[in-house]
Amino acid sequence: MIRHVAILAGGLATRLYPVTKTMPKSLIEVAGKPFIHHQLSLFKTRGITDVVLCVGYLGEMVEEYVGTGEKWGLNVKYSHDGDVLLGTGGSLKKATSMLPDSFFVMYGDSYLDAEYKPISDSFEYQKKPALMAVFHNRNQFDTSNIIFKDGKILKYDKVNKTPDMEYVDYGMAAVQKTVFDEWPEGKFDLASVYQKLLERGQLAGFEVKTRFYEGGSVSGLKETDQYLSRKQP
Repeated sequence: MIRHVAILAGGLATRLYPVTKTMPKSLIEVAGKPFIHHQLSLFKTRGITDVVLCVGYLGEMVEEYVGTGEKWGLNVKYSHDGDVLLGTGGSLKKATSMLPDSFFVMYGDSYLDAEYKPISDSFEYQKKPALMAVFHNRNQFDTSNIIFKDGKILKYDKVNKTPDMEYVDYGMAAVQKTVFDEWPEGKFDLASVYQKLLERGQLAGFEVKTRFYEGGSVSGLKETDQYLSRKQP
């Protein structure tokens, strides 16, 4: 079972301006607590023990709130982009020295209330360098960007989307850190890494049945707030 997760939380979150000009979206309040509080609480229940937060803009505010992660029973470390934002791929590349050989990747604005062990088990069983969790979305909760048939990802493209794309990337993947070896340090997108892996037949897929919630948009925050408010005892 994978117990380490890298969280990509370094973006500018322009869709949530002006709030995110002075506050990272990880700290926006949802159901009475900062978004990241709910994420970390969920991780603990899913068997996660270690978290590396890849932070950029206003990252010091996230670090001040989360600290070592002791409050959630987790071990939390930080990888800062520095003066120049590195993008989702570049941020992960920089953080690999802090991560084990295999780990989960998620986004700082995703609340993924699925079971993580089946994803980890599938990753180990399929024995490919990376596995992407997918959801049969049918453009319902976001614009679909994947063709997934017979347990395999046939096409993944976040830019050139076609009508036969019924699935969407769930916002969670399991990866071996060696996939970043060939990528130079600096700014690049994680989607480019996935696409190259897919072209080589090195990207496995796993269908998750539980819908995702997100905090990267005003409507997404509202939905997540309602869901978490219902979920709380």
